[in-house]
Amino acid sequence: MKTLIAATLVAGSVVAAPMFAQAQNSTDVYGSVNYGQTRTRGADTGAIQGRVGAKFTPNFGVEGEIAGGVDGDTVYAPGASKVKMEHQAAAYAVGYLPVTPNLDLLARVGYGTTKFSAKNPAATDFDGSRESWNYGVGAEYKLDGKNGIRADWTKSEYTKSDLSSNTVSVGYVRHF
Repeated sequence: MKTLIAATLVAGSVVAAPMFAQAQNSTDVYGSVNYGQTRTRGADTGAIQGRVGAKFTPNFGVEGEIAGGVDGDTVYAPGASKVKMEHQAAAYAVGYLPVTPNLDLLARVGYGTTKFSAKNPAATDFDGSRESWNYGVGAEYKLDGKNGIRADWTKSEYTKSDLSSNTVSVGYVRHF
């Protein structure tokens, strides 16, 4: 019995090794730089986003995202207050639907954190860090084997708050 178990393990590893090697060789690693416009309860804020991701199969990957706020907005509730997204970080699982060799549709779901700042103490909705569940859809068009453009929409549903955000982003993608 021990010999049968050992033989099965050896045979399984011999068969699995090429599959793992092939999976490692087919991983598509990419990075992108984007501009994102976020609308949160009447405040439109802008941010520069950086993403790094890995596409493990033609239909599944993961990516991480960080963003730094570059543009704020004034909201009136109560009184005027300048609101800005200070920074944001999130991690996502990404599903891909290849439409053509150059065009992929994508959907992503993940968890993140966003820090807002407000100049008016009465604007407590916007002040501080907020954790969120995020989901969205988008598309990437590959200009050639290494370069592409991507546009997407992401909804952030903040936990322990009634706030939510909609972010539209457009950017450059580089595959390595």
